Amino acid sequence: MNEDLRFRIHSLYVYPVKSCAGVALDEALLVETGLELDRAWMVVDETGEFLTQRQRPRLALVRPQLRPHDMVLRAPGMIALHIAYDTVEAPTRVRVWDDEVAAYDMGDLAAQWFSDFLGQRVRLVRFDPEQRRLSSLRWTGGREALNQFSDGYPLLVTSQSALDELNTRLAAAGRAPVGMERFRPNLVIDGGDEPLDPHAEDHLDELEIDTPQGTVRLALVKPCARCPIPNVDPATGTPGHEPGDTLAGYRRDPRLDGAITFGMNAIILEGVECLLQPGMRGRARYKF
Repeated sequence: MNEDLRFRIHSLYVYPVKSCAGVALDEALLVETGLELDRAWMVVDETGEFLTQRQRPRLALVRPQLRPHDMVLRAPGMIALHIAYDTVEAPTRVRVWDDEVAAYDMGDLAAQWFSDFLGQRVRLVRFDPEQRRLSSLRWTGGREALNQFSDGYPLLVTSQSALDELNTRLAAAGRAPVGMERFRPNLVIDGGDEPLDPHAEDHLDELEIDTPQGTVRLALVKPCARCPIPNVDPATGTPGHEPGDTLAGYRRDPRLDGAITFGMNAIILEGVECLLQPGMRGRARYKF
C-alpha cells in the first residue's frame, strides 16, 4: 500500500456480552465477524428485543472474565455465573436494531441471573454462527462484512490521541477525565514514537498490520455516531451528561448530518485467522 502514516496497536478489547463491560486482551484472534467472542452474547427482553445500557445502564457493571473453556460473569451482589463456550440450549429468534436473527437461548439459570440483576425478566442468548448478518452495503461500498451482535460493523477503531484531546478539554472545563472503556473500541491505535493527531482515524482509509500469520487489512468505512452510553459511568452504572456535553462542542460530524462521532467503524479486507497484539506496528493510508 502507499503508506501515509505509521501507527502502533495501543490496546485491544472485546465485549463478549453486548453492552456489558469489556475485556482488555494481550492477543486477539481476528475472525470473520471481528475479534473472536466479541458481542457473541446478548441480553434480550421477553419479546426477544435486545437490551443495552441505553435502557439498562446497570449492564455496565456486569464484568466478564474469559478463561480457556468458559466465561465468568460477575456483578455487584451476585454469585458468579459461568458460561461454557461449547454449551447452548434452545434455538430462538431475537432482534438487534432492525435485524431479526437466529440465536440460541442460554438457559434458565443465565436468564434468572440477569433478571435478578436487572430487575426485569430477560434472557441471555448467543449468536447463531450460521446466521449471516451484514453491515450496511451503502457504507461498505458493496463489500459483505459479517457481524454478530455488534451495532452494525465488525470492528470499532479509535486512537489514544482522540481520548487525550477529549480529556484535555474536560480538564480545561474543570471536569473529570474519562477512560477509553466508555467508547467501547476493539482496536485503539497510537503513533508509537510519534503522537498521532487527535482523531487521526477520521481521515484514514485502510489500516495494514503485519502479523506472524499474515497481513491484516482493515477498511475504515463509517464514523461511529455516539448515543448516551459514553455518559454512563462504568464504575457505578450511573448515567450523566459527560463526556457527551463536551463532545457536542467539537465533534459534530457533517458526514452523519451533524451527529456526534468518536472512532471509526471498520470492516475486514484481509487477515481472518491472524492474531493481533498490542505493540504491533502498522501502516495507514489517508482517505481521498
